[in-house]
Amino acid sequence: MLPRSRLRFFTALRAPPCTRRFATESRLASDHVRIVEVGPRDGLQNEKKSIPKETKLELIQRLAKTGVTTIEAGSFVPAKWVPQMASTSEICEQLLTSPPPSQNTIAYNYLVPNIKGLESLVKIMDATGVPADSKPGTTTEVSLFAAATEAFSKANTNCSIAESLERIKPIVALAKTKNIRVRGYVSVALGCPYEGPDVDPSKVADITASLLEMGADEVSVADTTGMGTAPRTNELLTTLKAAGIASTDLALHFHDTYGQALVNTIVGLEHGIRIFDSSVGGLGGCPYSKGATGNVSTEDLIHTIHSLGMNTGISLEEMSKIGTWISGELGRVNDSRAGKATSARL
Repeated sequence: MLPRSRLRFFTALRAPPCTRRFATESRLASDHVRIVEVGPRDGLQNEKKSIPKETKLELIQRLAKTGVTTIEAGSFVPAKWVPQMASTSEICEQLLTSPPPSQNTIAYNYLVPNIKGLESLVKIMDATGVPADSKPGTTTEVSLFAAATEAFSKANTNCSIAESLERIKPIVALAKTKNIRVRGYVSVALGCPYEGPDVDPSKVADITASLLEMGADEVSVADTTGMGTAPRTNELLTTLKAAGIASTDLALHFHDTYGQALVNTIVGLEHGIRIFDSSVGGLGGCPYSKGATGNVSTEDLIHTIHSLGMNTGISLEEMSKIGTWISGELGRVNDSRAGKATSARL
């Protein structure tokens, strides 16, 4: 449970006893939060200006020194879909053969939209002779995604939700044969650009359960549009718990389009969620969700979590320096308030 003296802004509803449990890893310490840094993938994919491979690698190398333990490094999607991810194969090969030094074991994660994407990753692993978990200090993971609404699923993957789940099954199966950890995403869980903000939470729960039953090691429930509010985040998490889904199997992924990401994060903490996605400097956006702004910034998330008496193992100062640097490299405004304030006094 959270420290009561530090965090009682919201009262979580009590759900009925769980009838199912999908927990796949030991429960995290109650005061520790794992942050998944998505800047190099989700943060950069929507940038209009072409970003050199060297800049992406330097971003990853800098992040590896902050204490973060999971980094989204790229996406094995066709370049015609997301041109910014065209260098993922080269980045993957570099990270497999010469990973940056780090004080922690770092999991490098790659989004794979289909079986071909995973086969491309496996081909690189086989060519380098580096299995997913054999390089000291690193592991390799993949992410795959489904959508919580039919309209977004058809726009994003050109198929229905049911069809997308069928496509996911062989991806998970192949990943498991290669000892690759699998992370699922459920997109537009709190609002859809086509169907609006009222996404059915029971549908999100069904898709999440399906991904876990297939063998996903955790599922990140994503507010892709940033439409989520505290009451609807609370309702969603209550529904997930009532469906028997353990908090240890869940991550939350908030975009800050309407400035509610940190509010929703606190609701998640109240529900026992201890894994959150974020992007250094607040980088991000979604190519398939017009108007969606960046992810909640890693610096703001760290500051909020630390202010509540919890820990992340990540240096706010070092992360803030990276936010300032990468914002300058991209020629864009640094969207992290905590990052800018911290950098100003360094």
